[in-house]
Amino acid sequence: MQLKRVVVTGLGAVTPLGNSVDVFWNNLLQGQSGADIIKRFDASKFKTRFACEVKGFNPDQYFDKKEARKLDAYTWYGIASSVEAVADSGLLEANVDKNEIGVIWGSGIGGLDTFQNEAFNFAKGDGTPRFNPFFIPKMISDICCGHISMRFGFRGPNFTTVSACASSTHAIIDAFNYIRLGKANAIVTGGSEAAINECGMGGFNACQAMSTRNENPQAASRPYDKDRDGFVLGEGSGALILEDLEHALKRGAKIYAELIGGGMSADAHHITAPHPEGLGARLVMERALKDAAISPDMVDYINTHGTSTPLGDTAELKAITQIFGEHAYAMNISSTKSMTGHLLGAAGSVEAIASVLAIRDGKVPPTINHVTPDPEIDARLNLTLNVAQNRTVNIAISNTFGFGGHNAAVIFKRFAS
Repeated sequence: MQLKRVVVTGLGAVTPLGNSVDVFWNNLLQGQSGADIIKRFDASKFKTRFACEVKGFNPDQYFDKKEARKLDAYTWYGIASSVEAVADSGLLEANVDKNEIGVIWGSGIGGLDTFQNEAFNFAKGDGTPRFNPFFIPKMISDICCGHISMRFGFRGPNFTTVSACASSTHAIIDAFNYIRLGKANAIVTGGSEAAINECGMGGFNACQAMSTRNENPQAASRPYDKDRDGFVLGEGSGALILEDLEHALKRGAKIYAELIGGGMSADAHHITAPHPEGLGARLVMERALKDAAISPDMVDYINTHGTSTPLGDTAELKAITQIFGEHAYAMNISSTKSMTGHLLGAAGSVEAIASVLAIRDGKVPPTINHVTPDPEIDARLNLTLNVAQNRTVNIAISNTFGFGGHNAAVIFKRFAS
């Protein structure tokens, strides 16, 4: 069977660095940090009192007030990014068959804010069960996917992937496979997350996973720096329109890049810690390269998982040097989580967008906040420290790893007919 080629024809983003793709990308290239003291609730008694919150988002731009109250913030963000991506793609102006357009979405947690609010309200009462009738439909992890399909009338494949921080990259891979197997003409894919609340912050603090650099939040996410002390929680959404190449060309769509491969693996090691030698990370990149039918020396840029944790950063870089050998020193490597924080289930989609735009513009976003070299990290690696770098990017890899040992990687290529 001849597999179909799959291209990216639309992008949308709601992030701590801006609520559109253009603003997000410009701030990323400028090395802006999205971290600040939490505004959403009083975090003064928490070990970590800062996060990368979405700023200035107005749900009234997308919903009437009655509808907005029926949706969790993670669904707000997912719909908003999808609205931008669908408009960017021009799908709705092309008289397409909506039966052949799907939505495959990712979220690691779903409506945590809704769950927290309902549980807190019940706990404050007299034990009588009084719950909002929209509690469950607002909370469940698949509901954003359903709302996106209803927003546009897309009746193709529709489901949600849940694999912690790898969720949206798994969604992208599933969408890629459905299209290249001829199961859909186009798919809205990506992920969304909104877990910056008391339960989210308290839970991750209890895991001892987050930075506690409260005196300087903007410098807290510092992948590869010797003094890194954990990730910074972020929120938001990224949406990509993946499309069968023939379908895109027939309607005259603009093409950002081609998606040429995806890989998946498990660490089979620990519920939260990566394998110290990066075995799962190595395997997922090897599988992505094999799926794309390219050799390691063809890769120009890797957007790493790079969360700013002591174990995770070194394990991933070990895997990269093992796979790429001497070519590892010729590539650009960077962690955009140094600026966005960790968007959990939405991380992969937002970082995929950054990888696609690096190809389009020939600019690699930096890894900011690097001050002190880590002696355990090979100094010959070009980690794109602190300042964006210009270079031709023909092929880019985006890595995403999640609690539970879930690993996913996607490979994008400059489009050539």
